[in-house]
Amino acid sequence: MGSYAVFCSDKEGLDKQLEKLAGEQKLTKLVLSIDNPAGPKSYNIAKDAEVTVLLYTEFTVKANFAFRKGDLNDAAIAKVVADVSKIVK
Repeated sequence: MGSYAVFCSDKEGLDKQLEKLAGEQKLTKLVLSIDNPAGPKSYNIAKDAEVTVLLYTEFTVKANFAFRKGDLNDAAIAKVVADVSKIVK
């Protein structure tokens, strides 16, 4: 299973911040990327979400979780982890 983080933002200098973060945290297995603020249209990213987690396989989204600011907590993470079985055999 692989993972990546897409930052939906047009913030100036974000690319440099992500490079610094990746170096400081020694991120070698996590891809960091930047897309437009709305995100990829086909992913149906919730506009009021601070964090969206997509579980997908073979280019098909199997689960979509949207979290408003402050809603990504241990219980929410447990729900995401419970759905990993939808993409991993």
